[in-house]
Amino acid sequence: MEQRIGSSSQPLEGAGFDPAYIPGLTSPVSGEAESAPEKAEVTAEEVVEEPAEESTEERAEEPTGERAEEPAEEEAPDGPVFEASDRRARVVADHQGVRLSLDDQACEFRWDEIGAIETETPRFGKRYTLTVHTPDRRWYPIEIEAASRSEFAEWDQQLDAVMDKYFEDETPEPAEEESEETP
Repeated sequence: MEQRIGSSSQPLEGAGFDPAYIPGLTSPVSGEAESAPEKAEVTAEEVVEEPAEESTEERAEEPTGERAEEPAEEEAPDGPVFEASDRRARVVADHQGVRLSLDDQACEFRWDEIGAIETETPRFGKRYTLTVHTPDRRWYPIEIEAASRSEFAEWDQQLDAVMDKYFEDETPEPAEEESEETP
C-alpha cells in the first residue's frame, strides 16, 4: 500500500459540492445568523486576551526562586535515551516518546501514539533508517548517515534499551498464558 503525500485532486466547485451554488435552490441565510457568530468571535477574543494579561501580572509577582525550580521539574528521569544525528537529521527517543527532525521540520510521538518502530541498515553504505509506525497505518521514516557502520550496532542496542523500558506492547506475554493453564 502506497502512502500518499498531499492531495492530487483539486477542490470541487459547483452544484455537486455546494447546493447553494445554484441561486434559489436553498433558502437565503437570514442576517441575524450572520451577526451572531461575529459577536461570538469578539467575545472569544476578549476572553483569550483577558487571561493573558492576568497571567503576566501573576508572573511579575512570583519570586525568581520559584522560576528556577520549574525547569528542574521537567528534567528527564533516569533511564535509557537513544540519540542519533547527522548534519541534517536527528532522532531522540526517551521517556517522553520519539522525536524526529529533518532540517527545519520536526515531529514528536508519545509512546501511546506509536504502533511499532522499525530499523533498517543497508548491506552497503552508512545510512541508518528508522521508521515510526502509528496505529492508523501511517509511517514516518528518517535516514541518518553514520560516521561508520560500527555505529549501527550501538544505535540498535540503545534503541532496544529505550523500547524495552518505555514501549508497551499490547500483546499478552506467553508467561501469562502458561500460568492460566497450570492448575
